[in-house]
Amino acid sequence: MQTKNIVIGAGALGLASAEALLRQGGEVTLLERIQVGQESSWAGGGILSPLCPWDYPDAVTRLALRGAALFGDWAQALYNATGIDPEYQRCGMLVLPPFDVELARHWCESHGVRLEQKDSSFPRKRESSLINSLDSRPRGNDEFEKGLFLPEIAQARNPRLLQSLRARVEQLGGRIVEQCEVEEVVAEAGRVKHLATTQGDFSADTYIVTAGAWSKKLLGEHALQLDVKPIRGQMLLFKFDTPPLPHIVLQKDLYLIPRRDGHLLVGSTLEDVGFDKSTTDDARERLLQCAITLLPVLREMPVVKHWAGLRPASPGNIPTIGRHPHLQNLYINSGHFRYGVTMATASVEVLLNEMNGTPQQLDVSPYQWR
Repeated sequence: MQTKNIVIGAGALGLASAEALLRQGGEVTLLERIQVGQESSWAGGGILSPLCPWDYPDAVTRLALRGAALFGDWAQALYNATGIDPEYQRCGMLVLPPFDVELARHWCESHGVRLEQKDSSFPRKRESSLINSLDSRPRGNDEFEKGLFLPEIAQARNPRLLQSLRARVEQLGGRIVEQCEVEEVVAEAGRVKHLATTQGDFSADTYIVTAGAWSKKLLGEHALQLDVKPIRGQMLLFKFDTPPLPHIVLQKDLYLIPRRDGHLLVGSTLEDVGFDKSTTDDARERLLQCAITLLPVLREMPVVKHWAGLRPASPGNIPTIGRHPHLQNLYINSGHFRYGVTMATASVEVLLNEMNGTPQQLDVSPYQWR
């Protein structure tokens, strides 16, 4: 008998979870409170790596490295099945000073990640109060003239990935219900009985929360110690005839991502403003001036688009993946902060292994729902 699953939230993690469940023969209904793939996953840049991986805890890089290793074949399989190209490409990423070069080298050596130190065409003194104001975390030494190049870092184009995932879920027989907000998780005798939603009650054998920044709010009393909240990120988009950069460029939390068709993404801010997804003139100006500092040609270019998304922030960027401590048929795959797309394949692998009782490929203890 096929297991009936309800996945709550249709961003990258929800769609990827649904697609994997469908591939193993389950029945899946995917509930989305607004429209499929229009929140944090759509808004992100699609860099398939933590920005400076040596600055993150092992629990983050372990999942990110596994996700990056699986991503290329997954993206190709989606493309082959749907004809929609997620635009996966290994373009590399140039990290500009300031950084701790010895820490970076040691981390890359110990994790088998290729690293090259190289000259760049960017001026040495790139620091400005605008760049520093993108967030307030402490910074390292900025005396290095050379950048660090990570040639194996890849990217995907988030909107195309989400389109391809939706098409694949529908192709496999998944049911998608949009404009369907979960109002209450109704539990009884240690199990979820049903979901009360704006489109009536839904019931299944298992329930998987992939609602991003809304996960804790949606779960209500069942959230327990789940620590996920929205953090706004604003981004700008430019359009060139051809890509203005051969690879991603990163300095601190400012990144420039070139797309194949000449689009250039500039991001992003980190703003603790609750569920406010509006854009601001102040953030637009700060991002623009920071980007011009790195790529002066942008001074003459119009901003094609300016948007904001709400990341599902969690302490240390460590997501929660697995079974609820008290409700036997409730699972979660959420709280990935900036790296939901990067970690998607690995997170789904962890989730399905737990659901199926399969041995894990990784140490999953940091991701347990406590």
